[in-house]
Amino acid sequence: MGSRSSRTAKIAIVVVVLAGIALAYRLGVFAQLAEPKSFARAVLGLGGWGYAGFIAAYAILQPFGVPGTVFIVAAPLIWPWHVAFALSMVGTMLASVIGFSFARFVARDWVSARIPARFRKYDEALERNAFRTVFVLRLIFWMPQMLHAFLGVSKVPFWTHFWGSLLGYIPPLLLVSYMGTQIFDAAGKLEPRAWIPLGALLAVSLLLAAVLRRGSKQPARPENSGV
Repeated sequence: MGSRSSRTAKIAIVVVVLAGIALAYRLGVFAQLAEPKSFARAVLGLGGWGYAGFIAAYAILQPFGVPGTVFIVAAPLIWPWHVAFALSMVGTMLASVIGFSFARFVARDWVSARIPARFRKYDEALERNAFRTVFVLRLIFWMPQMLHAFLGVSKVPFWTHFWGSLLGYIPPLLLVSYMGTQIFDAAGKLEPRAWIPLGALLAVSLLLAAVLRRGSKQPARPENSGV
């Protein structure tokens, strides 16, 4: 009975995902996503529904192939930076949870066989310190679909993934939301001067990762024996 219910739930999730993707295709969302500026105009045309439309499109489409940069670049073209940051965080977290959950509960075996080797090297780090590793991976790599999938088929607990991802996303999404138009052009391509803030973010991320790694390797101080 339990296995039948689980199978039914998985089928229902797949149907919902496919229906959402099909609806997006039918409405021409994929054509609008060709460049952030076009997507921004489409969202503005929704009026008050633009917030919900942005989050829904991000959450449903990003885990299954649409680059997350399209959404986080479009957001500052539509709203003030603080609103863009809040919506980008919500959309990114929902997309991450959906991608993680799909890999863990729906298509685990199929996904596991397709994880690139560059992510497999983090298996041992996840076993030693899951929260720190998730945080660093999100801070450096952001939100690629394969990272959602890799974390989903790993042994990382759901809430460890959730909070580690949330904290790891804050610096890059804050940077893009605040300096979006200076980093990316209307087509979503990097501006020539973008290497300065992005390089600084990468350097800080790598430094923080090194500090955290070094701290985790420090031997425990011997307890006072009282002698």
